[in-house]
Amino acid sequence: MTDAFAPNKWLNSGLWVAQALLAVTFGFFGFLKATQSVAALAPIMHWVTPQNIPFVHTLGALEILGAVGVTMPWLTRIQPRLTVAAALCFLVVQVLAIGFHASRGETATTIPLNLVLLGLSAFVFWGRNKSL
Repeated sequence: MTDAFAPNKWLNSGLWVAQALLAVTFGFFGFLKATQSVAALAPIMHWVTPQNIPFVHTLGALEILGAVGVTMPWLTRIQPRLTVAAALCFLVVQVLAIGFHASRGETATTIPLNLVLLGLSAFVFWGRNKSL
């Protein structure tokens, strides 16, 4: 491929792996947040309370949309900038999540995953933005 969507074979492959990991992770956790009750979420997400469940469901729906947005626009080549925008949104969400979890003292349990997702989001944002 010699078009703008494949700057080089290895970079493109790495970006697709990162996009897939982001889509699966955000899709999975988004599905849980969007569909589960407080009782089901509380053992794995200690910050979920009955008072914030509408926020949690909304966040889950947005994460599912982000999972679609980080893959489908680039795959279909319809509005590929949306993939870049989704990666940027994931990056912002992870920065906020790191701050939130750090304020709750969840540094050993949650922040390592947030840092991995932050790195993947930054890589996709940089790589796909560079490819436009």
